[in-house]
Parts: sequence; structure tokens; C-alpha cells
Amino acid sequence: MKYIVAVSGGVDSVVLLDMMVKVPGHEIIVAHFDHGIREDSAEDARFVAALAYKHGLVYAGKREELGSTASEAWARERRYAFLRELAQQHTARIVTAHHLDDLVETVAINLKRGTGWRGLAALDSDVVRPLIDTPKQQLIKYAQANGLKWHEDSTNASDAYLRNRVRAKATDITHDTKRQLRALHSHQKQLKTEIDTEAAKLVGDGPDYSRYLFTHLPQAAALECLRFITRGSLTRPQLIRCLLAIKTAAAGSAYEAGSGVNVRFGTRHFSL
Repeated sequence: MKYIVAVSGGVDSVVLLDMMVKVPGHEIIVAHFDHGIREDSAEDARFVAALAYKHGLVYAGKREELGSTASEAWARERRYAFLRELAQQHTARIVTAHHLDDLVETVAINLKRGTGWRGLAALDSDVVRPLIDTPKQQLIKYAQANGLKWHEDSTNASDAYLRNRVRAKATDITHDTKRQLRALHSHQKQLKTEIDTEAAKLVGDGPDYSRYLFTHLPQAAALECLRFITRGSLTRPQLIRCLLAIKTAAAGSAYEAGSGVNVRFGTRHFSL
């Protein structure tokens, strides 16, 4: 199997790569995305390239000048765009070093942002995450026991980033609680799949969708259907406003829902 292994240079991804090269039969491409956010980020790229060379692996890197004001969401979007492009080119699967503490932080961030129950179904399902059940401290112990070297991201100490602030508060969460959140996460991901399957049956293939259906469904169900046909690109407040437009907008009018989603209304149907 061929894998695109995302390596930032931090301890998590360095451990992931070390573990994967010890398993025979893997064809690995080491991928590194430099956001251009930090002045010293080029050092990370050189470190990861050298690490790939040390293991005799192909290295694929890309740098974009996102700038110091780039949001976490935008940086993540650009990184995954790079990884998915590589995966398509090489017919490979993406592997990341997300661990148990990452999952807990992501769930906390999503709930803080008001994503509702879907915040518990965090992290894309098309990415392989072999360390997702492993706590951060265990990865550090592995790195130390195996004499691994890594680069610490200088922004990890900054409270300018929401994740860092959440991480500081998450240190008080017990391991048992983290395991319970992990179990709940697995359940919610399965629930998400089932809901999307039912939504697809209700709304059909498009490109035209019934205004009558969205008007008469319970709001919770209507919002899930609308989230499905907009491919999850809208926030919950945007979905609520868009649903109101579906119910009340005049035929022949249009509505800009956000994130590039434009809705055109007929008498009985609407299209995106």
C-alpha cells in the first residue's frame, strides 16, 4: 500500500514516520507543507527533507506564503489541499499523526464554536490516523526511548491560537475521560454516516430540490439535509438563514448563503 505521510517535524509526526518505516510492505512518501506563517518554518522543511533522505524515502514539499495573520482554519485547508493533491497523483492514502489529545482538543474547539453534535464527529474519515488512540505523553516517551529528534513549533507556546489555549486547559482532563470522549467520537462518526445516508434518500440527486420538503421537515432534519447538499460548507447560523430563505424567498430570486454557496429559487424548487 502507498501512503502519503504528513510530517511537520514535530514529535508526533516524527514518531509516526519512525513507526511506519519499521513495518515492511509500505511505500511511503514523506509530505511536508510549509505555511509560510513563521520566519523559521523553512528550518522545519529542511529537517523533514533530511529525515526522509535518512530513511531512503521520497520527499514532497510545498511552501505557500500564507502570512503571520493566517487563520488556523485556512492553514489547515491549504495543508489538506496539498496532501490530497499528492494522494491523487500517487493513488495513495493520507496518513497523519493525530493522537488522542488532538482529538480531545478538536472536539472542544468545535463545541466552543457551536458546531453542535457534529463537533463530536471531528476529523475527516478519508485520512488514516493510526495514533488516534494514543496519548501525547506516550508518543514523547517513544521518541525519547528511541533517540528520535524533532523540531518544536515555536507557535505552540503562543496563546494567540485557540488550539493552544484549549490545550493548556485540557491538561486537567483525566485519561479515562479522554477515552470516553474517544468512544463517543466513534459512535458519533457512525451516526453521521447514517444521517448522511438518510439525507441523500430524502433530497435526491439534485440539481433541483423541493422547497415543499424543506418547509415541512422538522427543522433539525431540514438542517441536516441542507448541510448534506451544501457538502458541509456552511456554518450552523448560515444553514438556519438559508433554510429561512428556502421557506420564504420569492420565485425568481437568489440568495448568497456564504462560502460560495448561491441558491436560486423557483416556485416549487431551488437549486445551488
